[in-house]
Amino acid sequence: MTITVTHLIPKEAFERVRACRTLDEFGRLTLVADMCRVNALNAVKRAGSGHLGSSFSAMDIMVLLYHRYLNVARVGVASPDRDVFLSSKGHDVPAQYSVLFSLGIVSEEKLLRLRRLHGLEGHPNVQVPGIEANTGSLGMGISKGRGIAVAKRMCGRGGAVYVMTGDGELQEGQIYEAFQTTAHQGVGLTVIVDHNKLQSDKPVVEITDLGDLAAKVRASGWEVARCDGHDLPMLAKALDHFRTLGDRPRLLIADTIKGRGVSFMEHPRALQEGSGIYRWHAGAPDDESFARAHAELVDRVTAGFRAHGLGDLELIGTPMGPKAGPAVTKEFVVEAYGRRLVELGARHPELVVLDGDLAADCRIRYFEEAYPGRFVENGIAEQDMVSMAGAMARHGLLPVVNSFATFLAARANEQIYNNVTEGAKVIYVCHFGGLVPAGPGPSHQSVRDISLFAALPGMTIVEPCNGVEAGMLLDWCVEQASSSCMLRLAIGPCPRTIALPVEYRPVRGQGILLREGRDLLAFAYGPVMLHELLTAAEALAGHGLSVAVANMPWLNVVDDPWLRDAVDRFQLLATVDDHASIGGLGDTMLRALARGDLLRDRRHWTFGCDDVPVCGTPEETLGHHGLDAASLARRLVEVARTRGFARAVGKVRAGGGGAGADAPVG
Repeated sequence: MTITVTHLIPKEAFERVRACRTLDEFGRLTLVADMCRVNALNAVKRAGSGHLGSSFSAMDIMVLLYHRYLNVARVGVASPDRDVFLSSKGHDVPAQYSVLFSLGIVSEEKLLRLRRLHGLEGHPNVQVPGIEANTGSLGMGISKGRGIAVAKRMCGRGGAVYVMTGDGELQEGQIYEAFQTTAHQGVGLTVIVDHNKLQSDKPVVEITDLGDLAAKVRASGWEVARCDGHDLPMLAKALDHFRTLGDRPRLLIADTIKGRGVSFMEHPRALQEGSGIYRWHAGAPDDESFARAHAELVDRVTAGFRAHGLGDLELIGTPMGPKAGPAVTKEFVVEAYGRRLVELGARHPELVVLDGDLAADCRIRYFEEAYPGRFVENGIAEQDMVSMAGAMARHGLLPVVNSFATFLAARANEQIYNNVTEGAKVIYVCHFGGLVPAGPGPSHQSVRDISLFAALPGMTIVEPCNGVEAGMLLDWCVEQASSSCMLRLAIGPCPRTIALPVEYRPVRGQGILLREGRDLLAFAYGPVMLHELLTAAEALAGHGLSVAVANMPWLNVVDDPWLRDAVDRFQLLATVDDHASIGGLGDTMLRALARGDLLRDRRHWTFGCDDVPVCGTPEETLGHHGLDAASLARRLVEVARTRGFARAVGKVRAGGGGAGADAPVG
């Protein structure tokens, strides 16, 4: 089965349901919620990724809030007196977009472009009408909600404020800071916990049990209620009571089912069928699963329409179109990392692995299964995990700490620095480094991590270009490094197989030439940027510009004698960073060139991300930031022209991340 068309329920159908009087209010909203599930499912399928499980668990709550309590459809999303809703967990944003679509706030065109450039971002972003805060990095929402409520109070504006959190999200420390200060400041904020009892793929109680959540929050001075999060009358009863409480903050624990509305995605069944692993948290369903889910939802909505005289349910079909993007390989550097970690565990009994609820993404479940007594699951609590690791290192263990780069490098940077001051060795593995995958948006795209780690004394930062180098660099970090290291890993599939010389072995501070050239030497690292740079160099070779390409996996350390030899034949140098232009490898190379007095007759350029990263497909995002092959080809020609190079004319067709894009170089 191949899905070639997706189908949205149009806004006109929602208007018919809202006008129906053979259904009571809660019956209408129950039907609207399933209609929104249909649209969220189709949007995620078109995007190729997204979070359906938690979108479906939160859907009934969001529909009730927007259609019964919030005034945004009446007063407008820009009114200073509007009611405010924000999702702190953020990955349930397909649900929010579908509800905003049902109210006419988000357009059909935008909904069809989920996770695309100039479409809807993969996590909440205030550039989208109706979105009140950028979230995705967990734990911030209650604090943001309190800020909005206090601003309204100070400015004499109307409007209630509602915040939704996940239950796994309640492991973040900022949540408990916010519980205390919200009560202390007397802010009448309403927080709803989508308590679906599952994290990314395992039950909350197996990651970090929340214990008696109601008692904890009451102890901070909050009013607490609990009910079935899919029972609309019970939800309304609790929310109606909350509206009588004035400035006392209130928390509603809504017991929900992850994947609600699609039988095989609902977690009691899905968890059992997955042998204890929930598979519908992230990613788009395969064609067969999509068709089953779509049919189940549409059949239920159709039955509701017929039972209440609403006429036929008409769907808007939109062709999927060809799959966007260039071909990729089946190689994942993170897979090679996970496998090698198990092998090193056999040789090093002191090696322990710590995880922040990302074991599947980080491929460390292999280690968990092989050495359960040396695997520590910390949940969504990076600061706590890092401080724990530092103490373990002081007492004879070698901790390997895993999380996404943007969360580990920034959120826990103070704790990492504290560990550095104690002198014990810790290996920090920053997954999802760089710009792509870009669908989740800027909350997940890590373009600050190299600079944040590079400022830490004694830290060595490395990023492999392929699976073989991933194993080699992990070996180096474990067995040769005398102090702490940061291993930066791409999370997606490698765009090409990058071949290293058979005799290659990593030497601290030294790169390796991957492509010979005579006019210009360019450095890059990692599978994404090396692929784009190599593709650009291959295209330019046919136009008379000979670009040498070097893999430089050492992102903050340069061996001076190696660099002197490497640049000896070149007057023009460039570095391509999968990072912000400031603080990445480009700055490292520039400092090394200056230190070695190698800039006297040479020039060096850095190409990196110069703005907030944009959401989109890899080719859209790399092209937007001028880092796809076509853009790099054009920029390298401009570099060459500074020294009189003017041979290239016409256009270079570079088939990298910007496959099909023409780069004018004449």
